This record gives sequence, C-alpha cells and structure tokens, in this order.
Amino acid sequence: QVQLVESGGGLVQPGGSLRLSCAASISTFNLYDKAWYRQAPGKQRELVALSTSSGTTTYADSVKGRFTISRDNAKNTVYLQMNSLKPEDTAVYYCNSKISTINYWGQGTQVTVSS
Repeated sequence: QVQLVESGGGLVQPGGSLRLSCAASISTFNLYDKAWYRQAPGKQRELVALSTSSGTTTYADSVKGRFTISRDNAKNTVYLQMNSLKPEDTAVYYCNSKISTINYWGQGTQVTVSS
C-alpha cells in the first residue's frame, strides 16, 4: 500500500507564495508520473501540474508562469511551488500518482488565498 502525504497548505494573501510537498512511502517514486490536482468548492477536481517520469512538465493554463512542479528523487517527494497566488487558486490540493496501475491520492491540503 503506497501512501502519499501532503503538507504546506495554509492561508496566504493575494500575491503571496506557498510550497506544497508530497512525500511517497516508496523508494521507487521517481519511476512514476506525479501530478497535483485541486478542487474548489462546488467545482470538479482539475489537473494543475504534471511531472512525468522522463522529466516533462505540463501545467493548466490558469497557473502557467506562476506554479512550478518539481521533485527530489532522493527524498521521494514532489513539490508544487505556487507564486503570485490569486483568490481563485483557493482549493484543496491533492497529490496524485499512478503506480503499478493503481491511482493513488494524498489526503489533500487546503490552500486559501484571501486578504
């Protein structure tokens, strides 16, 4: 059973920054694609950023130029650096990875952007 544990959410003012972390309980995390999703109240869960095992990254149009997904293979951790945050970025953020055909999700971390 693989566990993904997120941290780093919180309350931030518009224009501020946060970094989310997602630590995996397996040492082979680097072999798999990793993604961050978010879900705002009353909305569907949406893909925010994807990092493939080969190193390719893609982003939702709404976060391009503001968010950066990265990984530390030695720590089995994937990060989401979020800059220039906007109120519309408010959501629960989830870490995701498909490992050996099973889709794993973290527990979610709340990000609230408000003055």
